[in-house]
Amino acid sequence: MTNDNNLNIEKNKENVSKKVPELRFQGFVDAWEQRKFSETFNFPISTNSLSRAMLNYDRGEVKSIHYGDVLIKYPSILDIRREEIPFITNGTLEKYKAHLLVNGDLIFADAAEDEAVGKAVEIEGITDENIVSGLHTIVARANQHKAQYFLGYYINSDIYHRQLLRLMQGSKVSAISKGNLQKTKVIFPKDIGEQQKIGAFFKKFDTLITLHQRKLDKLKQLKQGYLQLLFPQNDEKVPRIRFANFDENWEQRKLGNYTKYITKGTTPKDKSGNGVINFVKVENISNGRINPVSKISEEEHENYLKRSKLEENDILFSIAGTLGKTAVVDSLILPANTNQALAIIRGYDFDRNFLITSLVGNVVEKFIRRNPTIGAQPNLSLEQISNLFIITPPGEEQQEIGLFFKQLDNTITLHQSKLDKLNSQKQVLLQKIFI
Repeated sequence: MTNDNNLNIEKNKENVSKKVPELRFQGFVDAWEQRKFSETFNFPISTNSLSRAMLNYDRGEVKSIHYGDVLIKYPSILDIRREEIPFITNGTLEKYKAHLLVNGDLIFADAAEDEAVGKAVEIEGITDENIVSGLHTIVARANQHKAQYFLGYYINSDIYHRQLLRLMQGSKVSAISKGNLQKTKVIFPKDIGEQQKIGAFFKKFDTLITLHQRKLDKLKQLKQGYLQLLFPQNDEKVPRIRFANFDENWEQRKLGNYTKYITKGTTPKDKSGNGVINFVKVENISNGRINPVSKISEEEHENYLKRSKLEENDILFSIAGTLGKTAVVDSLILPANTNQALAIIRGYDFDRNFLITSLVGNVVEKFIRRNPTIGAQPNLSLEQISNLFIITPPGEEQQEIGLFFKQLDNTITLHQSKLDKLNSQKQVLLQKIFI
């Protein structure tokens, strides 16, 4: 991807102070131009006060983009032809005529609960639609023509956004004002051709990311469909679809009755993160895999946390915060330990892959429906874990089902890995192609 459009991937040896990026497309050598934000953009709309309460999806004359849409869509260009944008209740064109957006406008989210404040989207795809922006947005319009997509990607690059982080105001909710936006500086190629190359390059990259995201979403949907078909539903005794040569009824098995050992860990006394033993937390589990980042001392592992020493083939099951994340302990991460947010399931009389599939299916959801008080505070006790009912077929059918979902999960993990790699590559390129 990085060789596309004759992108020179050799490191540029000129210093950034000379206003040239690390990577450039071939044929461009001139220094970039730095300007004040206030010299480059104007604010065509004086105020935005449209809340979500003023919006609906019925027919009307004017549509509105909310700041929440910006916070979701900012990594790419916002094509309004592909988005479901609500109308303004009782909004008339005459009333909002002075506030209409045009293609190429940047819409900034001026408030957020994290560092996404100040992120923006570039608008494209406006034809006959009347579009305005709503509460907690700032619209900026370039004073002079800039190539399509260039500003949309540049403004969201960390290189530019770091300027805004220093200008944020607020504690729980951070905000950025028009005045502080004007204190920032923007830098861009003088040659419109170089701007076009950069904008088109990242738009093509995003198209590839979107394609992989759709494939991943379809695979996840496919898995959910198979979970409904290959497991009995609504207290039925058999699933709708079965592998060949299986016809016995399934039975309810209480997890604790078919497991030798269920326990959990606790918080280390030494919270420095120093040591030689891997320490697994919920956040270290992703897509069924364990990525330990914390460490504890061998002394704590062998003494205070001795009960939660992990063994190969243990199933880790999240019981606090995000419920139902699972992973199997591989010998490669041992020795290792864990805390109280993860239950350790050991010595289970189930096919391993089948049990994991059951746990990430609707087992926990069914348990919570039967015990509605759990929903208010998302955590499960070890006793509640032991009382989970696993609807179970004979051993060979478990193996068939477990293997099927294991292979499907491997395919999902592969696509997720490709998507993560593309997003990572994009972030690196944003750093190297912009100044």
